[in-house]
Amino acid sequence: MKHALLLMVLMGTLISCSPRLTPFTANLRNEYGWTDEDLKKIQFYLSDEIVLWREIRDGDAKISDGAIKIRNGKKVEEIRFPKRTPGVYLFEPKTNRFAISFETDDNKYLMFGPSRKRAEFVLLAADWKKNTGKISYDDRIYTTNSNSAYASLMVDLRKARNLTVKRRTAKGRTI
Repeated sequence: MKHALLLMVLMGTLISCSPRLTPFTANLRNEYGWTDEDLKKIQFYLSDEIVLWREIRDGDAKISDGAIKIRNGKKVEEIRFPKRTPGVYLFEPKTNRFAISFETDDNKYLMFGPSRKRAEFVLLAADWKKNTGKISYDDRIYTTNSNSAYASLMVDLRKARNLTVKRRTAKGRTI
């Protein structure tokens, strides 16, 4: 009986320490009034796995840090972003379009924006056709499957709420 109680307390402690992830939405950003600088202090996570791939042709000089695989007799570079991969906000090229980096190189980022059907920020592609999308990543064009289209940005709302933002408004100066 004591062991069961101890196990329950231990599990409760672990659960309370793990992040409780909430989908990131424009409404959430507006509600808390987060600026670009604020967003750079928030840890983002992926809701689902994203897999990018591109065919490698002979003479292709640069291979990113992806794994090389043979698919249908062709060499393919594959980059995986597992579910719950942490990422950071880099910039907003357009309103409600976020560049999020999941690697240490700021040139390697994915674009996210609000879904047409849901308010969540989801992976954006230059073009979606049937079951695949074209994604620009590290100055190269990769392909992804439609499952990646549902990958959204998540935040630990408990930590994000604790983001202390000190703001003030200057009153001006007269002679």
